Amino acid sequence: MGKNKLKKFAEIEQLDCVLQYPREKLLAEGFPYQGKWNREVFEHNKPIVLELGCGKGEYTVGLAKSNPDKNFIGIDIKGARIWTGAKEVAASGIDNAKFLRTEIENLSSIFAPGEIDEIWITFPDPQMQKPRKRLTSTGFLQKYANLLKPGGIVHLKTDSPFLYEYTRRLVDKNGLKVLENTDDLYGSGLADPVSSIKTFYESQWLSRGKSIKLISFELQPGLNLEEPESEDIPKDDYRAYPRHTLNSKP
Repeated sequence: MGKNKLKKFAEIEQLDCVLQYPREKLLAEGFPYQGKWNREVFEHNKPIVLELGCGKGEYTVGLAKSNPDKNFIGIDIKGARIWTGAKEVAASGIDNAKFLRTEIENLSSIFAPGEIDEIWITFPDPQMQKPRKRLTSTGFLQKYANLLKPGGIVHLKTDSPFLYEYTRRLVDKNGLKVLENTDDLYGSGLADPVSSIKTFYESQWLSRGKSIKLISFELQPGLNLEEPESEDIPKDDYRAYPRHTLNSKP
């Protein structure tokens, strides 16, 4: 591990806005705040919103700044990524944003049923070859449904035509209530201050002429979801560039 990453890991250990519970620690110690996030972590009672795969935390920080009436938790397993957002939260004194370093598969050990109000999934890997790893697969959605309050909301914001179409089909097949659905967020006129918050990768896709897709829908506990047909969905034919090549051509 590089010295810069080691320095970031050491720094987030000292930040009150970061909790670190990777799988090994959860198995050894359990999680002390399950069902107690508002009372013992945030110390104020507000609706809780998760951002899954938060990366550097741009969306989590933006959401927290725009919505002081809600509490936000950015979740990612990469501590060196979380460092960026966590440092901003600490420096700005933002009291309604936290970061959690853990695997998304661990959510059921960290949150109590009905403890979450909303979930944002922003620009995840579409996992075109691995259906079970898609963050909007039936397995993950059923996990979210058990943690969300009845009628809790899931927002998927993505550049991936494949993941958007897969999720749209899943929502349609299972009769889930759709709150918002567009395959061109900024061209549709539906963008609002919340959905317009931009991550690094979103800026990259926009600079390359890609449209941003958004679908928001409700989940109910106890769902028994079915997978949609997806073999015929065209695969994405592009990839992300490293940060130093943001303006490179495809």
